[in-house]
Amino acid sequence: MTEETPGFEEKPDVPSGATPDDAEPKAAAPSEEEAAAPAGDTDRTVGLTAELDQVRTALAERTADLQRLQAEYQNYRRRVDRDRVTVKEIAVANLLSEILPVLDDVGRAREHGELVGGFKSVAESLETVVAKLGLQQFGKEGEPFDPTIHEALMHSYAPDVTETTCVAILQPGYRIGERTIRPARVAVAEPQPGATPAAAKEEKTDDEESGGTEEV
Repeated sequence: MTEETPGFEEKPDVPSGATPDDAEPKAAAPSEEEAAAPAGDTDRTVGLTAELDQVRTALAERTADLQRLQAEYQNYRRRVDRDRVTVKEIAVANLLSEILPVLDDVGRAREHGELVGGFKSVAESLETVVAKLGLQQFGKEGEPFDPTIHEALMHSYAPDVTETTCVAILQPGYRIGERTIRPARVAVAEPQPGATPAAAKEEKTDDEESGGTEEV
């Protein structure tokens, strides 16, 4: 039997000529793939960031295109609605223009007291219908002459007017909203050339009377 010497441990055999450090195990050197791993992750992150920026840019462009299309559609709808209203007004105006001579006959019959009986009911129903369609009559005696809504058929001079005035309505005018279907045909009077208006005469007379009074 072989006796073990106490205090001594067995050591691995070391080849002759080797240093003690060669006997200790060394850590394995990292492979090329492991060395290249951090660089690959960085490149991948940069690529993903670039792709994300491209997606964001494309999204912003598509959003701007959508907003522009929506604005164009809203403008188109407003334009169509406006055109629809205009076409309707023109159609109604053309229809009512054909009825104006009938309304003139009704007005003349009313002036002469001939609007009685069943004819009166029919005439009033007709006037109610055209009023619902927006037809409005205008033109009154004594109002200032406006060439945009009045058509002067007769002209005269009068000492009691201070401006060109409608003194007689020969044929009433009609409008729908702001659209004039037919101007009012009127007789107008202008101030007498060189004549002093009546209001000025009265004012002048009052001044003369007040100035002629003397205190005693």
